[in-house]
Amino acid sequence: MNGVFKALSHPARRRIVAMLRAGPLPSGEIAAAFDMAWPTVTAHLAALKDAGLVETERQGASIRYRLNISAVEEAVGFLLDLVGAADDAPARPAAPAKERPSP
Repeated sequence: MNGVFKALSHPARRRIVAMLRAGPLPSGEIAAAFDMAWPTVTAHLAALKDAGLVETERQGASIRYRLNISAVEEAVGFLLDLVGAADDAPARPAAPAKERPSP
């Protein structure tokens, strides 16, 4: 799970995940959406793959990336549990109001 959140910590990787929500894309099309060197995009894709967020499929000379829905669902489930745990926690009592000094 730590690897998933580490991979999502970079804005370029979050953007790639958002792009892949629409469906699989070839690496060249993903790279074209960014103003960065090809090796940098490749490193971001590798980080997402290592975290299990994306899967690859070779089609001829091209590699297509697709979102690994189960890994995304696991991360979302974790976050929802965290939010739910905060909702289930007992409310803290309000701090007593401070009295104003009389004039």
